[in-house]
Amino acid sequence: MRRSRVGVDLVAWWDGGDIRSRIGDLPYQERLVDLLSRASPRDCAAMGLGCTRRVDRSCREPETCGQDPIGLSPHGAAAHRVGPVPGACGSFVDCWSDVKLRVEFTADDRHRAVHMTDRNRWDEVGVWVDGVRLMADAWLDQSGYWVGDRFYVLQAAGPEDHPDQQIALGLLGYTILSLVIHDAWRGTTRVFVPDASETWTNPFVRLESDQLHLYADETAVREDRPDRSVPVESPLP
Repeated sequence: MRRSRVGVDLVAWWDGGDIRSRIGDLPYQERLVDLLSRASPRDCAAMGLGCTRRVDRSCREPETCGQDPIGLSPHGAAAHRVGPVPGACGSFVDCWSDVKLRVEFTADDRHRAVHMTDRNRWDEVGVWVDGVRLMADAWLDQSGYWVGDRFYVLQAAGPEDHPDQQIALGLLGYTILSLVIHDAWRGTTRVFVPDASETWTNPFVRLESDQLHLYADETAVREDRPDRSVPVESPLP
């Protein structure tokens, strides 16, 4: 905690208590997102969130999380940092409070995505990347992942008029899903919606060279059958 830049503020604010009852839910959530959007993995560990290694409890190896992370090698870094390695893990989960936080860092810790669920509406998930909210009116998933330390990818509810669309159990409520890809370098967000010939039941994104490949499901990923390939440096929407 002594080495954490915003850890003390995070612990005090996350606990809520009188602060939340005095100022209301929305200001409380806005301040919490602001703090998390400036936090490092070490700050999240000091805050007491569950981590990549053990989501159901706070960090119990401060001697590991308190170390400085290993710098990037010439070959880059692993997509997810998991203890016990120097530095805190690369993602964090809140299993206890009613805001259901999830924080995902890039491998180089330069960018982070924050997911928060409104306690009054379990299906309303807010997502912020580097403090900027993505698509406030969209039906977004509770988790996502980074691709190439630049693109944050998450699933969203698919089109109601898709010929294979069905109501399904789960947060997003549909069997056919869409993809949201946020470019952290440009600060832009793109939404990819499956057409009638594309059955995206669990869509996934891979980055190869200068192309983003969009897959319909796990089988398509294993067989390397992308439905679409999109240039990384596409014109700004």
